[in-house]
Amino acid sequence: MARITRRRLLDVSGKGALVAGTGGLAGILASGRAPAYAQGTTVHWLKWNDFVPAADTWLRREGIPAAEKALGFKINLETIGLNDLQARATAAIQSKAGPDIIMAFNSHAQLYADSLADVSSVTEDIGSKQGGYYDIAKANSHDGKRWIAVPYCIVGGLIAYRKSWFDEVGATSFPKTWDEYREVGRRLKAKGHPIGQTLGHTVGDAPSFSYPILWSFGGKEVEADGKTVVINSKETIESVKFMTAFWKEAHDEGGLAWDDSNNNRAFLSGTVAATLNGASIYIEAMRRPDQYKTDSGAQMKTDILHAKLPAGPAGPYAFHAFQGMMVMGYSKNQKPAMDFLRYFHGADVYDKWFTILKGFACGPTRVWETNKMWDEDPVMAPFRAAAADGRVPGFAGPANQKAAEVLSKYIITDMYAKAVQGMPAEEAVKWAEAEMKKVYAA
Repeated sequence: MARITRRRLLDVSGKGALVAGTGGLAGILASGRAPAYAQGTTVHWLKWNDFVPAADTWLRREGIPAAEKALGFKINLETIGLNDLQARATAAIQSKAGPDIIMAFNSHAQLYADSLADVSSVTEDIGSKQGGYYDIAKANSHDGKRWIAVPYCIVGGLIAYRKSWFDEVGATSFPKTWDEYREVGRRLKAKGHPIGQTLGHTVGDAPSFSYPILWSFGGKEVEADGKTVVINSKETIESVKFMTAFWKEAHDEGGLAWDDSNNNRAFLSGTVAATLNGASIYIEAMRRPDQYKTDSGAQMKTDILHAKLPAGPAGPYAFHAFQGMMVMGYSKNQKPAMDFLRYFHGADVYDKWFTILKGFACGPTRVWETNKMWDEDPVMAPFRAAAADGRVPGFAGPANQKAAEVLSKYIITDMYAKAVQGMPAEEAVKWAEAEMKKVYAA
């Protein structure tokens, strides 16, 4: 039992630095031990600006104050734009100073594996209590030896679409194949309601759109050995040819320059009929029902449905956006940082945050599929088990550092972007092959 000196007692009482959860000064005296953390301990947490603002509002007003009270140290939450996260992480690692916890998107934690703390004890504890992690959570957060990030959530990627506009062109149910979707999209665009996607350098929607088309046509990046680049295949070329025609016939071609928020705005303004996205569009339409209206004046939320991506010759595939929390190797606050993540992912605390997101975020462990929140809105039901069918970049090899580098350099997305801008499919694929070989040979 830790011994409390007179000097320590006077210091604590004199500055009023009483640790919540111990019963104040009386609790310290009764327990016979010092507080777990020294006065002034602050964990700096850097994450994205959530696409469901209510989640960040809850963190600041309720979640973090409650955590500080329970854990006995301060938590400094900083939020920035999604596309700025990777640059901040890189700069922090290079300077060996910065936030104690940094959000990693998709498999980006693999890029920094050697600079991250081992969070295996925390992650395995959470997983063992909550039915285990989805495969994509482990693939993105485990480097083959240890857990390098604590899985935070999975943003299910489904197609939000305007039911009435699809009905008008004869699509009373969502297309099952990419060829069917292309034809429906052609008819929609002819009526002034194109599909809206991005093929730009933006972390979320662009790879979530381009990778599944590659996979569904049977294309793969590398062999199972994780070394042999095989992107240049008949299947990949066919997928690029398809994308080129699909883009011109059915899409808003200005999407080449979009980021992860443009398609949200385009959909809610009535500019596009469908887009691959998280549930944030529908949630925003529910939040402001009188602001977002259909042509007939009805609330747009009543005209939105969600569907999985269509199937190609090799089947249907999805790339769901993943978020993990990295505890940085340079941090002097690794233990409190891990204690906070363990606390946050406790069932009672995480449930409050999870419920606020209304299905925009799927839990990283399987227990969250059974949460009662899913029963409240049938429009959100397709997101319930979305995380179970995701695939991660690097197929058919592991989601390792090389695969993460290809992802972060947008090589697959650029392959398609070059083709829709006029480069022959064969040349676009050869370009991607050359760029990938540079990565995998390094």
